Amino acid sequence: MLKNPPTNFKDRLKHLGPSLIVTANIVGAGELIMTTTLGAEAGYVALWIILFSCIVKVMVQLEFGKHAICTGETTLEAFAKLPGPQIGRGHWSIWMWMVIKALHFLQMGGMVGGVALALKIAFPQVPVWLLACVVAGSIVWLVLWGKYTRIEKISVGLIAVFSIFTVVCVFLLKGTPYAVQMSDILEGLSFQMPEAILAVALGAFSITGVSSEEAMSYPYWCIEKGYAKFTGIRDQSTEWAERARGWIKVMYLDAFLSMIIYTVTTAAFYLLGASVLHRLGVVPEGYETISVLSKIYTEAVGPEAKVIFLVGAIIVLFSSLFIGAATNQRLITDAFAQMGFLDYRDEVQRQKWFRVLAWFLPIAWTLLFLVFKAPVYMVMFGAIALSILLLVVVLAALYFRYRRLDKRLRPSPVYDICLWLSALTIFAFGVQAILMTFVG
Repeated sequence: MLKNPPTNFKDRLKHLGPSLIVTANIVGAGELIMTTTLGAEAGYVALWIILFSCIVKVMVQLEFGKHAICTGETTLEAFAKLPGPQIGRGHWSIWMWMVIKALHFLQMGGMVGGVALALKIAFPQVPVWLLACVVAGSIVWLVLWGKYTRIEKISVGLIAVFSIFTVVCVFLLKGTPYAVQMSDILEGLSFQMPEAILAVALGAFSITGVSSEEAMSYPYWCIEKGYAKFTGIRDQSTEWAERARGWIKVMYLDAFLSMIIYTVTTAAFYLLGASVLHRLGVVPEGYETISVLSKIYTEAVGPEAKVIFLVGAIIVLFSSLFIGAATNQRLITDAFAQMGFLDYRDEVQRQKWFRVLAWFLPIAWTLLFLVFKAPVYMVMFGAIALSILLLVVVLAALYFRYRRLDKRLRPSPVYDICLWLSALTIFAFGVQAILMTFVG
């Protein structure tokens, strides 16, 4: 169904949504666990890494969204057309994604553990393993019935209140010994990188802002929102080019407004970790992770804030699990489709795989948590794995821009400069993650 794009700001706002789902996924393990942990370990000195990671990666997200609008292709369908060999049934990039995805399961397991540990504080008489199973069951139930509009509404609703409360808490620190001073902010913008925090910093960089997971999932949400369908199949007509330009503008607004939201929220989490946890000399780890994290609220507001924190922690981590499950349903199903096991565009086949994965994913994540029992390290390890995948994501974004983008939609030189700066920065961090992982 072709549809002309809105031409003014007010009407464009009515068509936003895909990036809000991505934002709900970002404001979870990245913010609540990794960002505050980095703040706890480094103090203010690594603030620049957090801000940089949120801003620099949006250019890659734009290229993925633009490609989906212009071609109607899913992410892994597009990956299968990248240069390089076919290995067995799948393209090399699909196999690499699957290997990284297996490692990424640790991160999702850590998030299951985070929710279970928050519930444990509220219900101390219930064993952690049982609470983790309850979390998994809740995710299964929600994902089984999750259509796009429901996913969008639930994710936005889950995240909004807690994010606002977190930002407010930073200002509430003003009347406490943990108040953030301008000198602290300047220290955080001094571009230092102490070697002792390198592993946590790399994990935080890869998971805050748009990670490889969010960049790859974004096209699915753009397609399900209708941007590609409204644009139509590419042809040489002026009408198609005008529609494509119009819906790309909507997508740009969607991405940039969400970037502002998650950048402000991420910075708030980091400042709370640096101002409270670092000064207290405590770092979240093991089964005490959530209990330690609660101090960023109780020290700012008072003991009564612990209840608010627990509710918020459950909401923010649960939202990431919910979106993560819905995202992985699509990506994993698409991966097997590219290997010839199903037709992703066949609704019946696709929904069948979605239902199987709705059960499999939460159960697998829960089992990993019960085995490793270390949420922070599980999240950090999964995040470093995703930073390696960022290298492929960057190469794909550049390939989409210079080999597959319709010439009529060519962006400005300023846009291309920003894209290359983004690509080079991400590439540098990705290489560092590989060296740290395999060389030491």
